[in-house]
Amino acid sequence: MATRNRTTARAPARPEKPALACIHLLDDRQRRVIQRAFAILEQSAIYRSEALLDPASVRAYLALKFAGLEREEVVAIWLDSQNRVIAFDVLSTGTIWQAALYPREVVKTGLRHNAAAIILAHNHPSGELMPSAADERLTADLQAALNLVEIRLLDHFIVCGGGAMTSFAEIGLL
Repeated sequence: MATRNRTTARAPARPEKPALACIHLLDDRQRRVIQRAFAILEQSAIYRSEALLDPASVRAYLALKFAGLEREEVVAIWLDSQNRVIAFDVLSTGTIWQAALYPREVVKTGLRHNAAAIILAHNHPSGELMPSAADERLTADLQAALNLVEIRLLDHFIVCGGGAMTSFAEIGLL
């Protein structure tokens, strides 16, 4: 009777960081290939059946979206009533310091998607993880506008380099 080698029987160790956390280290061509693959995955029925139920699942979703951006972008993840992704929209692209966003346009886009909820996210190319006073005001204004049309603002994420993110819900701002 042969004995089993214990080292081959073990499951491989899981990395401490998700694989997408290192995406910013890739060159532009490699990043574009991965982003195209991610777009194909997003369009599949299997991917769309997964719900974003907690900040960790949103972080994994956003890690690739913001990799390597040099300008501030504001994005929306539009969700159905079961928190499954309906669409991902870049709402605004700005400068290295700011991006303009108008609640009216966000509401129009949400209604066009027939969304039940939204997760908002934007990056801080500066690396500052904490929301600014302007970020907090905008979030409050958006929440009020979206509530009028029964679209729930579930969270607002600030994304920085290397996959670091702050969730407004986790720090008590939503």
